[in-house]
Amino acid sequence: MDDELNPASTDRDSRLTRRGFSTVAMATGVALAGQALAAEVVETDVSIATADGTCDAAFFHPAGKGAWPAVVIFTDIIGLRPAFRDMGRRMAAEGYAVLVPNPFYRTRKAPVLSGPFDFSNPTDRAKLTELTAPLTTPAKATDAAAYVAWLDTQPQVNAKKKIGVQGYCMGGPYSFIAAANHPTRVGAAGSFHGGGLVTDKPDSPHLMAPKAKAAFLVAIAENDDAKQPDAKDKLRAAFAAAKLPATVEVYAGAQHGWCVKDGAVYNPAQAEKAWAALTALYKKSLG
Repeated sequence: MDDELNPASTDRDSRLTRRGFSTVAMATGVALAGQALAAEVVETDVSIATADGTCDAAFFHPAGKGAWPAVVIFTDIIGLRPAFRDMGRRMAAEGYAVLVPNPFYRTRKAPVLSGPFDFSNPTDRAKLTELTAPLTTPAKATDAAAYVAWLDTQPQVNAKKKIGVQGYCMGGPYSFIAAANHPTRVGAAGSFHGGGLVTDKPDSPHLMAPKAKAAFLVAIAENDDAKQPDAKDKLRAAFAAAKLPATVEVYAGAQHGWCVKDGAVYNPAQAEKAWAALTALYKKSLG
């Protein structure tokens, strides 16, 4: 949990393969077909002006007239791609207006990577370094501000309702940053196998808790907990000191990346558990 490039862990098969994408597409198609019965979702590619340029993103919302609470999904280190578009559609079907930005827009438009990707391959890892280099804490903060401001101008967004933010892998810290910098707008924040949530740096995400007013859900991978066993305790202490409602849980048997369907360690049962906890949090906190 202490490394935003933690998907490169050599203790597991962390490759994304064409077969994996195909299998996931089939499973996701079945799930989405069921969801379509409950809610039709509109999907649009959008551009968002930021302090550093123009961010390409995907925007999802229920079909028909109406305005819904907003949600921002911060992707993992592979960025905006079909797996996260599926996640955006699914969350929109729950009754939210959902934005999924490309975090690497400063470098290139999504999808930022193509073909099989092996985290254990130094050449492939070098591609990630190029992408993540511009993503300083101040850059993440200005990006989050741009996303919140953009959402609040959309007719499909109910700006009177709180915003939910959820991040995966390197997206975990984004959710903390967004909640801390927009305490009057962000009502719930989720981190799933988030990297770098507790560090020894003054801008460590867990130290931002006093600035937030959101309810938090932090879902930790079992192998991340093994590498940094004190992180969960520091997170709980930070939330308690800030008097914020928070659930910090290690998901037994779940490996770093378990929530994302196109990954080699995707764990359907534990991913659904995390999703259920998140949607319950949103229903309670975004009213």
